[in-house]
Amino acid sequence: MKAAKPILLSFLLAAFLVACGDDSSTGSNGGDSSDDLSSGTSFVPGSSDEGDSFEELSSDEETSESSSSRVGKSSAKVPSSSSIAVDYNALCGATPYDSTTHFCDIRDSAVYAMVRIGSQTWMKENLNHEYGFDGHKYGSYCYHDSAMYCAKYGKLYTWAAAMDSVNTGCGDGAYCDADTGRVQGVCPDGWHLPDTVEWRSLFAAVGGKSVAGTALKSATGWKEGNDPFPGTPFPATNSSGFSALPSGFRYEFTMYDSEGLYAIFWSTSEHDGPRSAHDGRQAFSMAVSSNFPDAGLTYRNKILGLAVRCVKNQ
Repeated sequence: MKAAKPILLSFLLAAFLVACGDDSSTGSNGGDSSDDLSSGTSFVPGSSDEGDSFEELSSDEETSESSSSRVGKSSAKVPSSSSIAVDYNALCGATPYDSTTHFCDIRDSAVYAMVRIGSQTWMKENLNHEYGFDGHKYGSYCYHDSAMYCAKYGKLYTWAAAMDSVNTGCGDGAYCDADTGRVQGVCPDGWHLPDTVEWRSLFAAVGGKSVAGTALKSATGWKEGNDPFPGTPFPATNSSGFSALPSGFRYEFTMYDSEGLYAIFWSTSEHDGPRSAHDGRQAFSMAVSSNFPDAGLTYRNKILGLAVRCVKNQ
């Protein structure tokens, strides 16, 4: 993506982002505070603050790995002729799959790959489940509203949909309050949406946040950076097997941005600092970018559409 975006669009997006952010706020988890990526310069469109986009929780927050395991997702079904060893006792619909490397989402018979990282099991690809209730679908989108991108990247969810707004009392609204404790949200049975502690545990398992981007990003699929950080993609090894794909994100009003440049995932943790201008409207997310080796946490407006990775219960 060598060419700069049109000036008018950049101006509108910048105005939107400035309206979302307040880097002096503290988090709703009691002790969340900003902590930039090691580069100190990374910027992710859609974040709450242009200068300090990636924000870690404070060092005082517990970083022990909570009650979850990491797994990897694959929305493609595993054919019976696959070279993968198939456990024919495991079926997803009529499709056999290897239950040691994949799991079945019984809601739509999608088979997802899993990956073990440290003591946790994560989905290996993004969730691709259509969110809805009682026949009404809302809060989950394909990039550019194209099924081609859902097949490639999975869906982008508002925070309310990721949290499962029906079960958390939001209906089909944009904003909702988090339940306490583990939240299954839009994840399949036996899995849950990660909180910031679990994201930080993932960083620790792959060598720390300063190199986590390199270890978590897929080795291919990343584009050259655009303004304000032009340049060739930083080498990614995917040594963790997490395989983060640059799925970009969705603004409100069907505007999409940054496919090929950023992978951004929701957490359950809200940002409700007493000095925040947007109390109740922001939640933390994890992000990696094309141009940097870092990974980090930052808060974003809940109306944005971001990717979802689920963690296995244990």
